[in-house]
Amino acid sequence: MNFPYFLAKRIIFEGHRTFSKLIIRVTIGALALAISAIILSVAILKGFKTEIIEKQRGFFGDIVITKNDLNASYENTPIALSESELKAIKQTKGITEITPFATKAGIMNVKGETEGVLLKGVDKTYNQKYLQRNIVKGDTLDFSAEPNTQLIISEFLANRLGLDIGDKLVMYFVQQPIRKRPFTIKGIYTTHSEELDKTYVIGSLDLIRRLNDLDDNEVGAYQLRISSFEDLDKMTDDVREILPIELDATNIVEQLPDIFNWLNMLDMNDNVIFVLMVLVAVINMVSSLLISILERSSMIGILKALGYTNSGIRRVFLYGSLYLIGIGLVVGNAIAIALYLFQTQTHFFVLDPSTYYIEYVPLSIYWYEVVFLNIAVALIGLLALFVPAMLISRISPIKTIQFK
Repeated sequence: MNFPYFLAKRIIFEGHRTFSKLIIRVTIGALALAISAIILSVAILKGFKTEIIEKQRGFFGDIVITKNDLNASYENTPIALSESELKAIKQTKGITEITPFATKAGIMNVKGETEGVLLKGVDKTYNQKYLQRNIVKGDTLDFSAEPNTQLIISEFLANRLGLDIGDKLVMYFVQQPIRKRPFTIKGIYTTHSEELDKTYVIGSLDLIRRLNDLDDNEVGAYQLRISSFEDLDKMTDDVREILPIELDATNIVEQLPDIFNWLNMLDMNDNVIFVLMVLVAVINMVSSLLISILERSSMIGILKALGYTNSGIRRVFLYGSLYLIGIGLVVGNAIAIALYLFQTQTHFFVLDPSTYYIEYVPLSIYWYEVVFLNIAVALIGLLALFVPAMLISRISPIKTIQFK
């Protein structure tokens, strides 16, 4: 029979001391609050980073192949990969998509109102499912029809210029000589990223080829997508190895350093929350253990007088603390999971998209991350309890029995 475990159960379940029960409830509540706050903070941060990164990946791709030159204009120097180079890139493990595109600066003219934009031209190989997620009205480009006159603009530009689906406009392209082309609004998107929404419109790559007098195989750049974003640096190096010396590959982190540096700084918030919540839980657990030891000092004295060892008595109180930790973790996980499911299904908690780029609080976490956080909190709590548990060895059986 495990006597320390048996005695710990009797103390927890059959103890009648009101103050101890209050402390136990406070300890369980503090631990539940701590683990639920830690799980939700990790889920919010991961969900937020995932949403922001996916918006950028969907629009710009993971890796972009361009001419290796000093061209700093909006229009890239035309390039053309050979069949063997394209095949080698497609066969590279981890590359899931490679699509050509080109950009061209233009000026939209609508009822006397003008707006400078950057036309991103794509073809039918471009995976529009990433764009589809951000479409708020209309549809994506239809390459089975005449795509050269179709245009997808942002909600910001649509509101600014008073445009809607099916409306027509003229866009002027700054070159010699200046050219203009008519367009029909096919779709309206929003990313809630001011830089993207103010700048980019989506159209046909073939139109840009005609405007710039490019060959059918010439493009402004190639956009690649990889299967695992964690392998971004390695995949970028692998692509560079395939390319000729006049071409270069840059990844999205290198292209948008400000955004990714900002996202990396957010990890500090998670670390601070983890430390603070664990500290609150540990303080409450240590206080609970000390109060429990002091209230049962006479019991400790009797056990010592009967010859029971200090280590055995310490196990009694540590078993009780472990039980409280278990209850607190169960309650905290239940709260966190309930809020997680509620938010992912309803998007009840909203954000200001002009500030956060997202309309609601996103949540994302894996089950093994939840398990790891629970184990970490439990281990830290138990390790912290060994110090106050040493107080038991300093209790004199003679004095405590006399005091009783």
